Amino acid sequence: MPGAAPPTDRPAPVGVDPTRASIARVYDAFLGGKDNYEIDRETFRRVKSVAPEAQDLAVENRNFLIRACRFIANQTGITQFLDCGSGLPTAENTHQVVQRVNPDIRVVYVDNDPVVLAHGRALLEENDNTHFVAADIFNPREVIENAVVRKHIDFTEPVALLQLGTLHHYNGPRERPAEIMREYVEALPSGSFVAISHFSDPEDELSALARKMEDVFLHSPMGSGTFRTQTEIEELFPGLEMVQPGVVLCADWWPDGPRIKELNSAQRTISGGIGRKP
Repeated sequence: MPGAAPPTDRPAPVGVDPTRASIARVYDAFLGGKDNYEIDRETFRRVKSVAPEAQDLAVENRNFLIRACRFIANQTGITQFLDCGSGLPTAENTHQVVQRVNPDIRVVYVDNDPVVLAHGRALLEENDNTHFVAADIFNPREVIENAVVRKHIDFTEPVALLQLGTLHHYNGPRERPAEIMREYVEALPSGSFVAISHFSDPEDELSALARKMEDVFLHSPMGSGTFRTQTEIEELFPGLEMVQPGVVLCADWWPDGPRIKELNSAQRTISGGIGRKP
């Protein structure tokens, strides 16, 4: 399993502040990447201090992304993906997963993190069917009405909308992410699919740990990371028909093989699901 990135900071690209933590860079640190700075690694270390296996939050989120994208590309016939919160390029990005199934699938990534804009645009735009948009993923109208999104996503045909590891970083009223998803779902045509992963409070003996991690995330240099209950996560799929088994731990959503070892605490505090708009 990858470790935290070594402290070999490079000069920051123009517009990137290495003294302020970035959600994308913190995830990169969790995944063992090198596109992060000391301030990002500080968040990683703080979370690990209360949950030594916390790195698996990012690992399970990435694994869920791969399986969810592969399922949608293989099983639904959808040929356009709108990936909200693309983050930094890493192994098995959305376009690589789905275009391996069907090279004609169009993928539009959306992010407004300066470090993603600086590092990611060239890497993500690998072919004519992969595009990048700078917009606020928590403002559905801004995303849906973006000219580049409209150019490459046909909202008269089914769309795959991805919010993977994003909504728990919304800083604002606790009920707002459900409202954000309601706005997105209303804009999607019938037959569209929505995939979401989210930090979760399992409401069992691990609830205290989930709340400790939440407190560390919220008071870290990154300043975000809300853990929601099963019911709260299900509310992020308004009016959708859930693909079985519904909202479950990311590790339990159609794993690639039988489980031969128990899940650790971090793997039991991130959940996901996929829903279809009737």
